[in-house]
Amino acid sequence: MIKLYFALLIASFSITNLAASPAPDINFKTLRNTQVQLKELRGKVILVTFWASNCPSCITEIEDFKSLYEDYHKQGLELFAISMAYDRPNYVVAAAKNHQIPYNIVLDLRGNIAKAFGQIQLVPTTLLIDSSGEVVYQTTGVFDLQTMQSRIELLLNTKKG
Repeated sequence: MIKLYFALLIASFSITNLAASPAPDINFKTLRNTQVQLKELRGKVILVTFWASNCPSCITEIEDFKSLYEDYHKQGLELFAISMAYDRPNYVVAAAKNHQIPYNIVLDLRGNIAKAFGQIQLVPTTLLIDSSGEVVYQTTGVFDLQTMQSRIELLLNTKKG
């Protein structure tokens, strides 16, 4: 009985939402001091991940995010890693440097970005936003790289067509 409970608990951390909903109209600044207004990125496919530097699953995903960024950025993919409010900024900066993260890192110091995306509390949580500004996919827990590649390719190809 206890094993079943833990299996269900673990399964609940991999929540997937396929119903499209509008991405929030928010502004934020990256660690590279670039001001971003999400609605101005319409026309691009956007991948957003909420993470923490002390989250082992989040650190594991960095290599997959680097791969996605390298494979799809020139085709129109934007990637933002939003650190949770509880994550110390110096730890986030150190993790970005240690892992040579090429994509945008954002400090969500007050939790406003996580709140705007629907009270994100669990990490890692990853969202995929299509070129019209709709959140078309959300998952909590480590994402499957091949599934994410397929979703991104579909959205990038739809955008071209």
